[in-house]
Amino acid sequence: MFNRFNEHIENNFPFLKKGKLLIAISGGLDSVVLAHLCHQLKLNISLAHCNFNLRGAESDTDEEFVLSLAEDLDLEVFVESFDTESYANQSKLSIQMAARELRYKWFADLAEQLHFDYILTAHHADDNLETFLINLSRGTGLDGLIGIPEQNNNIVRPLLPFSQDDILQYAQQHKIEWREDSSNASTKYLRNKLRHDVIPVLKELNPKLLQNFNKTQNYLHSSKTILEDAMLRFQKKVITVDGDNIFLDIKKIKTFSEPNAYLYELLKDFGFTEWEDVYSLLDAQSGKFVKSESYRLIKDRQHLIVTSITANESFQPIEVIKNETSVLTSLGKLTLQEVEVVGSANSSTIFVDKDLLKYPLSVRKWKKGDYFYPFGMTGKKKLSKFFKDEKWSLPEKEEALLLVSNKEEIIWILNSRMDNRFKLTNNTNSILKIELTQ
Repeated sequence: MFNRFNEHIENNFPFLKKGKLLIAISGGLDSVVLAHLCHQLKLNISLAHCNFNLRGAESDTDEEFVLSLAEDLDLEVFVESFDTESYANQSKLSIQMAARELRYKWFADLAEQLHFDYILTAHHADDNLETFLINLSRGTGLDGLIGIPEQNNNIVRPLLPFSQDDILQYAQQHKIEWREDSSNASTKYLRNKLRHDVIPVLKELNPKLLQNFNKTQNYLHSSKTILEDAMLRFQKKVITVDGDNIFLDIKKIKTFSEPNAYLYELLKDFGFTEWEDVYSLLDAQSGKFVKSESYRLIKDRQHLIVTSITANESFQPIEVIKNETSVLTSLGKLTLQEVEVVGSANSSTIFVDKDLLKYPLSVRKWKKGDYFYPFGMTGKKKLSKFFKDEKWSLPEKEEALLLVSNKEEIIWILNSRMDNRFKLTNNTNSILKIELTQ
């Protein structure tokens, strides 16, 4: 196995031979063999062990074993103790997910503080098969079927091509000792159930299960490459970006075969889970939307729009007191300056009769029932009707800000239309220039 491991590193991870490496080690068979293999290759390695305090004295004995191993191999070792159960309760996570979060966060902190280039974990081919079956049983896309990546940023898994039998034989041949985790024998967890009750049956039915599975993984990786190329063409055709909002052209989406599949690939990283509701937006009425924790997907006329939902929820009205010259808003800096001469007015600069303003002014979001007297027109108009006539999208309406007087009279829709009631006339004595700049 050592020769195969050396060849695997040479062909696929040659950078490990020059890097500063941190090995995640539990004391179990897989991570101990990984440490021995890397040590035999004379890689620049240190060990990192997590004591999750979940198995009483057994957890402490694992820690002592890792410390002894580090001493035998003359390696630097880091140990961290966690109150995993408390963290799981506080974070509302399962014990397994809590341990995973704690483990990888600590590894990342060590790598950043002590300048480790890569973190090595001992996942192997059997782990990959288990992950595949878990994802398959729960329902998954192509990413879930591909399984565990050999490299994910600075996380490297150099044992993935090797089976647990390979690892066990190497340990026995070299008389390597390791620790057995008693919890691995329990079938309480799905992974262990698959490991002990399902996969042995599959291997009995087909002794070449792992080899054939590896072939399938290679085919799936090739399919993913093809899919990524197709997604690039799809994105170039249907996507436009305006600020923080992403616009998807519905008509162009429908020219593709399997538009739902394209939508899934495009939107899966935004946290949406109700996929049937997402797909139905293609033919829904304008204004319909689907929410994830941080985003909304909105049907707006000819587009689906992806927009963040966090910014709007946190907005608080901004007060503008008399003689104040500037305030910061979510759309930019609002400046108020008394001038002698009227300059060029546009959507971001207006000139109003200062004596008509009733302080304090405020900058706020619009609300149902708001109306104003659009500059250049006679009569009043509801803002909802104004937005509709101007074909504002839902995100644009939500981001809209109003400058209003203390009597809630709208002075200006920022970056749009001012109110006719505050325009300059022959009787104007004081001119106030109001400007919004980025």
